[in-house]
Amino acid sequence: MSVTHPFRCLFAKVPPPPRRPLRRTFHNTTRLYVRPSPKHPSIKASDLGLIREDGKARDARLTAEDLPLFSDRDKAALAKRYTPAQIAAIEAGEAAVDPQDLVEQGAMREDSMRLKYLDDLSKIHPVVDKRVRAPEENYDLNLRFKTEHELLEDLGSFITDGYTSHEKSAEEQEKMKSRLDWIKFMDNNRLTVGKEEAERNPYTYLAPAIPKLKILKPKTADDEDMDAATRRLMRQTGFDARQIRRFRVKILVTHRVVNQTRLGKIQSIYSLAVAGNGKGLLGIGEGKSAENHEANTQARNAAVRNMQPIPMYESRTIFGDVKGKVSATEVELMTRPPGFGVRCQSLIFEMCRCAGIQDLAARVSRSRNHMNTVKATLQALLSQRLPEEIARARGRKLVDVRKVYYDGNL
Repeated sequence: MSVTHPFRCLFAKVPPPPRRPLRRTFHNTTRLYVRPSPKHPSIKASDLGLIREDGKARDARLTAEDLPLFSDRDKAALAKRYTPAQIAAIEAGEAAVDPQDLVEQGAMREDSMRLKYLDDLSKIHPVVDKRVRAPEENYDLNLRFKTEHELLEDLGSFITDGYTSHEKSAEEQEKMKSRLDWIKFMDNNRLTVGKEEAERNPYTYLAPAIPKLKILKPKTADDEDMDAATRRLMRQTGFDARQIRRFRVKILVTHRVVNQTRLGKIQSIYSLAVAGNGKGLLGIGEGKSAENHEANTQARNAAVRNMQPIPMYESRTIFGDVKGKVSATEVELMTRPPGFGVRCQSLIFEMCRCAGIQDLAARVSRSRNHMNTVKATLQALLSQRLPEEIARARGRKLVDVRKVYYDGNL
């Protein structure tokens, strides 16, 4: 080893530190150290009135001092939109309300007995609150409706009231009876003869009717684009558009058919569809039209319209083995344990998928016609015998022992 090597290392020029490589930014957000200062200055708590004159924080609850009357600036702004009479009415209404009432009644309750919903308790809710019944003195045994002649007399007295003087002009007479007077007459005119309380606030022993809550929703683009066939299907089945869209619908059979007439052969498209909600409802429908799209639409709507409940054991399979026969096609459906799956041909598989059946085995013998296979499968599913029906026919009582074996967890 050379002796000069250590001295060379000591007196050598110290190399500069390596430069830190620049990192590429993958977004267009400005870096923190180069961001500009905010355009708007910060707002102090004293400017918002959150600090009192003594420097302490103001209470979050309102006080009478926080609700002043209209200032000159507010009155000048109101004068641009309202008439002097309307401004006088607004000022009278504000003066009639005590600020202390707004402080006590308008504050949010924080105690343990507060309501779970916002309500000023000024109206009687027909569902939550108890109905205030009228007293029994309001009942009138001799109450009857007015006759047509009596109603015409009331109308004639309203029209002729104020028009008996012939000295007034036609314009003055028109001003005397306005539309508001006619509305008041229609609202206050009695339709019965007897006690007024019996008509205004009748007494009854009947329970109050359950109110019908009608939810008004705005029309969407889907409602406007809905065709007449879908609207008719909604009226026939009672389902709304959202439920119909959630149904599982599948076209199983589609082929061309020919009808021989005296004018020649008329061709059309035949479609067979299956529909279900995946929870026990299943139906099939047929459609025929000159266009393929129209035939499929008819088949889908007919399948939804013909949906029927399918008995299901434990919401996964059928009750025992069943058979169905249509023409020369025979179908045999067999129940299976959990986890077996649906092992059958594609047509029966799609029907089980629409109905929500999870464990099933099937066998199709003799003819394999697709249309008859679908119809025979539906016939077999609807021909199941329930255990309750068998017990009732034998005069026995059915007891489910699974609740004992599995401690009620089915």
